[in-house]
Amino acid sequence: MAVSLYASPARERAMAEINITPLVDVMLVLLVIFMLSMPIVTRTLPLQLPAASPPQPVQPTRLTLDISAAGELRLDGAALPAAALDAALAERLAREPGLVLQLRTSSDSDYQAFAAALAQAQRSGVRHIALAE
Repeated sequence: MAVSLYASPARERAMAEINITPLVDVMLVLLVIFMLSMPIVTRTLPLQLPAASPPQPVQPTRLTLDISAAGELRLDGAALPAAALDAALAERLAREPGLVLQLRTSSDSDYQAFAAALAQAQRSGVRHIALAE
């Protein structure tokens, strides 16, 4: 669009026209492109895809550690001295890498025994710990 603010001797008024020729050219080119590409886009290929079965959820192995009120430890129901907890956890973790340690304490148990069991589990390499009620 050309607008002249200064009067010229040949033309006394401002030119206020829009040249739509480039717009029409662009629109025609786009129309031709779409007309040529639509048969390619709408063509389908007959395929026989295999049916996928839903994935089976993997249940991690749970290992239960009970801490009694007296500070005694039971690993899956078997009594265990506190000094042997590191070795027992490391040995089970070597067999089953995705092991989840589930800690269960009684309501009147000592917090120091619970904290010591957590520290031993961390030292032995257990990365997944769940707290049970």
